[in-house]
This record gives sequence, C-alpha cells and structure tokens, in this order.
Amino acid sequence: MPVLNDEVPDEGDYDDDRRGGEFDGITPEDFVRGSGRDNPPGWLSSSDIDRIRRQTPIPYIEAVPVRTDDFGRVSAVGSLLRVTDDGSVTRTLISGRILFHETIREAIVRNISKDLGEIALPLLPQSPVPFTVAEFFPTPGVSEFYDPRQHTVALCYVVPIAGDCKPQDEMLDVEWTDPSSAHMDDVISQMGGGHGRIVRQALSWAGL
Repeated sequence: MPVLNDEVPDEGDYDDDRRGGEFDGITPEDFVRGSGRDNPPGWLSSSDIDRIRRQTPIPYIEAVPVRTDDFGRVSAVGSLLRVTDDGSVTRTLISGRILFHETIREAIVRNISKDLGEIALPLLPQSPVPFTVAEFFPTPGVSEFYDPRQHTVALCYVVPIAGDCKPQDEMLDVEWTDPSSAHMDDVISQMGGGHGRIVRQALSWAGL
C-alpha cells in the first residue's frame, strides 16, 4: 500500500493508491512487534489519532473554493455536499489536517485534491497567512465553531479554482453560488459548525 507524506493510510483511503516517497510499499503490518522495523516518522495508528484528538488541538486548513473572473474578482463561491456518518447530507467547506512534515501549501493542495479531484487546479495564495483563524471546539457553546470529534485550530484561505471539479470520496457534489445573489444567504445558513461564519468572513475579506 503506498504512503503519502510518511502516513500509512488505511485500506480504501482516497490516497492509498498514490506514490508518496520513501515509505512506498510499507503497510501497518510491517511495524508490528517483532518485525525489526521502527515506525516511520509521523505514522500514527487510528487509536493514536483518536487519543490525540481527545487531548491535543489539531492543526487544520479550511479552504473556501471560489471562481474568479478575468479581473480576479470572485464570481462564485463553492460549497460541498457531503454525506455524514449517519447518512444525512450536509453543506460544508474543504477542510483537513496538516500532516506531519507537510507544509501549509501542500496541505491546501492535498485537501482540495481529496475533495474536488486531481484536475481542480487550485491557485494557491502567495502568502501562507490565512484571512482568519477558526478555533473549533468539541463542546457546543464554547465558540461559534463546533467539531464534535476534536479541538481544531483551522487556518482559513480563499482559494480560486481554475480547473474542473470531480467530487471524490464522501463528497457528492460541489455547488457554485453567485456571492451577490439572494441564494448566497440560504447556502450560508445551511452550513453547520460555524462554516457559514467562515464564508461570511471570506466574502468580507474579498471585498464583497
């Protein structure tokens, strides 16, 4: 099973068929007791990840995908339709962990590719400085940002998408909305966990 950024993915993960570097071909079974191998840098089991999520803030990126016109002005804002664990459909943004030994720019690209496909062609910001930082808590009411799994510190970016989007994995579709239309408020109201607030901050940051 190939490895991405020194992380051993579980079977069926979106990136388990990609080549990832020096740990290609290594599986979790290679690191069982008595195998004679040490764990690769940054590799954590599912139980380790769950334990860390309960005890330590996790760095994330949040990306608001946008389409721009010939003058670089935002002409549409993307929102993703995702299937949750209970089978319901929710509207959300692109988000994901920053992996061990991964730069912020690499994390943005990887998470966009994970959700929108390999030919989304994101145009990365020149600076890694986010337009805002959203701190998600696992306890409702602590802040306007809520994630029941973990305490997350999310760096938020507006990322223009130049290519074609083919939603992957648990993402059903991506919908594009004119930020000046009345429907934009409806889209924002359908985003839970504070993601709608991030979109409003993104539109303000973009001068809309």
